[in-house]
Amino acid sequence: MKNRFSGMKFSWPYILLFSVLAACGGGNDKNPEISKIQVNTSINRFDKAYFAIDSNQLYPGLVQMKAAFPYFINDFTANILGAGIIGDSNKILPIANQQFYRSYAPVYAQIKDKFNDLSATEKELNTAFRYIKAYFPAYQVPKFVSYFGPFDAPGAAITENAIAIGLHLYADADFPYYTSVEGQQMYPTYLSRRFSKEYIPVNCVRVVVEDLFPEKNATGPLVEQMIEKGKYWWLLKKLMPDTPDTLINGFKKGQYEWCKANEGIIWNLVLQNDQIYSTDPGIIRNFIGEAPTTQNFPSAAPGNIGQWIGQQIVNAYMEKNPQTAAGQIMQMKPRTILDGSKYKPR
Repeated sequence: MKNRFSGMKFSWPYILLFSVLAACGGGNDKNPEISKIQVNTSINRFDKAYFAIDSNQLYPGLVQMKAAFPYFINDFTANILGAGIIGDSNKILPIANQQFYRSYAPVYAQIKDKFNDLSATEKELNTAFRYIKAYFPAYQVPKFVSYFGPFDAPGAAITENAIAIGLHLYADADFPYYTSVEGQQMYPTYLSRRFSKEYIPVNCVRVVVEDLFPEKNATGPLVEQMIEKGKYWWLLKKLMPDTPDTLINGFKKGQYEWCKANEGIIWNLVLQNDQIYSTDPGIIRNFIGEAPTTQNFPSAAPGNIGQWIGQQIVNAYMEKNPQTAAGQIMQMKPRTILDGSKYKPR
């Protein structure tokens, strides 16, 4: 899920723009060498420490956590509890902390065993962030911290000092809250079916990519927005080459296979009625964004099919311009990519 923490810092001041633009790694199929790049991070378990607090000493216990989690405690109290930072003058925080703990401790108890072992997740994160360092050497790998929050809090978010992983959105698709009426209103099945632990690494890398390269062209014609969004999936695949495409794009396996088998048909359908250059919000929403399917397409077509086509256009451009660096393609104008791709799928 996208970062929805209000008031959090989204930029990394130590990433020099020059370093991003000049970052190594073109579009060929050969992955960069990462064996000598050291990334040895672990997921710090704020969630475990928080729900281990004595229920009779909730606020003192929260204050004590400041020493162990100085890089996250204020994000939790201010942005998750919505009650400001720890301080003697803050009279709201003790009440908010008590309400949150008592409401969510029973829910956390239902899922905590799913996350006893995060070693496989940590291994994937370390590999992905080695690739990030290979492509963007100036990037400084942050801390990782897991938390459990309200269900409208993000599953992955960049704070000023860490990447926060919201375990409440990885409890598996059959978790009772997700299937409840309230849960379905917030997260329909086409979204909540992805709420499993295997999505943690790609969601963490996704927020980094979106932070490094803030989205542009949000008001451009359909084709430009497709390519702009397609860049993100293209870069995610470069940074996570061994990750299944269905985790990157969120498609079901059958939907993804249908897209690969019918790329030419999809492109021709997009071209019909000059929709490709439309700026109509309704048309753009039909092709871009989360949805169970794409209207006026065969039932096998997934939602967000426009972003997938955008990724293929970027792939086509990089096949013809393999020496283009990853940072350069992310900064390039969509129309330049479209013209240079000569995209004509069969």
